[in-house]
Amino acid sequence: MGIWISDLVHPQSAGGLAQSKTWRIFRRPRFARSVLDCGSPLPLSILGLASSQAASHSSNMPEPQTPWPHAPTHQLSVCGSYFVTASTLHREHHFRGGERLRVVHRGLLTMARDFGWELEAWAVFSNHYHFVAHSPPDAPDASNLSDMLSVLHVKTSGWINKLDRTPARQVWFNFRETRLSYQKSYLARLNYVHQNPVKHGLVPVANQYPWCSAAWFEREASAAMVKSIYRFKVDKIQANDDFEVAPEW
Repeated sequence: MGIWISDLVHPQSAGGLAQSKTWRIFRRPRFARSVLDCGSPLPLSILGLASSQAASHSSNMPEPQTPWPHAPTHQLSVCGSYFVTASTLHREHHFRGGERLRVVHRGLLTMARDFGWELEAWAVFSNHYHFVAHSPPDAPDASNLSDMLSVLHVKTSGWINKLDRTPARQVWFNFRETRLSYQKSYLARLNYVHQNPVKHGLVPVANQYPWCSAAWFEREASAAMVKSIYRFKVDKIQANDDFEVAPEW
């Protein structure tokens, strides 16, 4: 197997970081996974994710269902709670528009479910995404975070490169994770991620943006909890979130 940029990984795993803020280059997974809804070497029409050229051949195919997480707990995990940001290479807008955002959104939720990560908040955009999640409760650490995101990125990049007819293009660059050790910091980042579409100027109210967790959060949590989380100030959070996002969604 040839070495690509994704094979160069920081020597420390996520499980060993207390208040880590480390950019990581992706590693190609060393194991085979089943075909995902979010991206696949199979023809796009099989997955119902085809471009307008192939849509006429897949109109009878059911839309893959989004695996929504269980109701949020709003408590720090003993194993580890993390704030994660991932970016495309050179911040290119490879996932501009609803069709492409839907693939990344569904892929993120699918991978979190398959790898045992409990999502609490997320937001997906044309060139990056954020999420807050608890590491697997039955694992000793969070070391499978790199594997989870590697599978997500290999699948989504394969899908988008097939769609764009650019098979050799590198789509994703790296990710950065911060372990959250304090309850207030954790709750503030929940609100930060829920409200991220508003920060980027895409919608006036976060629950109007379908590729984030705000509508799900307001649906699953109690009204008192929603009000409590939304009161946390986010203006002082250092999230390295100076991305310019595409307005199409």
